[in-house]
Amino acid sequence: MFVIVSGLSGSGKSTALRTLEDAGFYVTDNLPPELWGSMHDLATARGLERVAVSTDARTRDFLSALEDSYVRLSRRREDLRVLFLEATSEVLLRRYNLSRREHPLGENLMLDFQRERDLLAPLRAIADTVIDTTTLTPAQLSERVLRACRLEQDFALRLLSFGFKHTPPRDADLVVDVRSLPNPHYVPELRPRTGLEADVAGYVFQDGESERFYEEVRDFVRASAERARAARRHGYTVAVGCTGGQHRSVAVAARLAADLADLGAQVADHRDMRVGGEA
Repeated sequence: MFVIVSGLSGSGKSTALRTLEDAGFYVTDNLPPELWGSMHDLATARGLERVAVSTDARTRDFLSALEDSYVRLSRRREDLRVLFLEATSEVLLRRYNLSRREHPLGENLMLDFQRERDLLAPLRAIADTVIDTTTLTPAQLSERVLRACRLEQDFALRLLSFGFKHTPPRDADLVVDVRSLPNPHYVPELRPRTGLEADVAGYVFQDGESERFYEEVRDFVRASAERARAARRHGYTVAVGCTGGQHRSVAVAARLAADLADLGAQVADHRDMRVGGEA
């Protein structure tokens, strides 16, 4: 997909571009229309499947080539889309007063907004989707952009197990301590084995108290991940830790992956697990 993002200054183009970048697009800001075709060729040569470019009032000296550039690109890309963002002048003025930015046309703001509307009218005319951001929050705008591009926002719950004696991972969003569960380390025949094996996991979840503790962990991890997804995040990392990272944390992480599959849960790594050895 090749997406052209345009619109009035202060209407939310930066939010739209960040949304597309988070969705896996290669984003180029402030690109003159004459370079759209070159960007297409370069992206194709590099194997980039999703590209987004921004063209607005900052490229006003190059907008005369808009129509020809759009026609040539549309003949080459069936998946070409144009998004145009706008808002009322009153809201744009309030946003500018809060940000203290200078308008690209740089004279009188209210006059600049009207001049910009006139300048970008050809871009608005070719837009597949026009989004009025007057009453939208950034999260709502992101959702509208994804919907306009017919994109589903993938969410992944990344699980990993570790041992506290080897230090917790630094990149986790949530660290869960399961050292209160029964420890197979003290059972000689289970010690060299891992929490991925059924009898080791059975020992970890051997009674009602262990089951209740696991259910509390599962429900908390689910709630935390769902809040992250609602906040438009693409992923959430949960690190499950026991003492050595061999038995309890492995068993819990594996079970969470099965129970939370609807959230895209997968075990990314059993970091400190050692098959056939002590941890």
